[in-house]
Amino acid sequence: MHFSDINVTVMCRLFLILLDKYLVTVRIARRRIVIYRNAVANIVKSSWAKDINAECITTAMKKKDLEIALEMLEPISGPDASLEQYPTPATVVADIVFEAYRNGDVAGMKVLDLGCGNGVFAIAAALMGAETSLGYDISEKAVLTARKNALSAGVDSVFFVSDVKNVNEGADTVFMNPPFGCQNRNADRPFLDRAMDLSECVYSMHKAETTDFVIKYCEKRGRKASLCKIYKYDIPHTFEFHRETKRSIEIAVVNIR
Repeated sequence: MHFSDINVTVMCRLFLILLDKYLVTVRIARRRIVIYRNAVANIVKSSWAKDINAECITTAMKKKDLEIALEMLEPISGPDASLEQYPTPATVVADIVFEAYRNGDVAGMKVLDLGCGNGVFAIAAALMGAETSLGYDISEKAVLTARKNALSAGVDSVFFVSDVKNVNEGADTVFMNPPFGCQNRNADRPFLDRAMDLSECVYSMHKAETTDFVIKYCEKRGRKASLCKIYKYDIPHTFEFHRETKRSIEIAVVNIR
């Protein structure tokens, strides 16, 4: 290789590193601007709401209404066991997204739903005022279902067929319910890695018993992860190898910053 070729290669790599740092800085700055804008809007609205329920003004949709809307979404027909395509309960999604909304992580933000399944997180974010909501799933059947659900819910969420490792779309907030690793060991790690690469704020669901591992895994990446809440998750009889009518497990929602 000629000396000049080496210089070009080094310069290109340096440029890509600087570009990546610039994009991260832009995402952080944009996020702070949106949070500030939402805070100012809520203060203004509150000043007009002396005799009116402020929650009705400052909230895009009440949590109960959000839950009802999500319960109407169509599940994936003929789910794939190898992808652990279990339905995410509407009550859980509504609670997570509503809490994220209250934290300033949804309204006016660009939101990603990784391993979107039937699109429930992306659609919930859109209903709560996300400026842009995108979903990605390796399953074409899941993406088709998500697109149909977005249409029926009246939101403009966009869904793509893609392996999570190939997603390059940066965002303000990521929501995801990755595989727990019951069928394929460590299946959640590529989701965690990609989510942390793409966003400064991640809400991720995991088996409660793995919470400590997830927190330490994120810390090794230089990120702070904290437990938000633990839910009881009733897994219905979905696949032939299931022996019980339903099985209850505890799932934890972790927020990564």
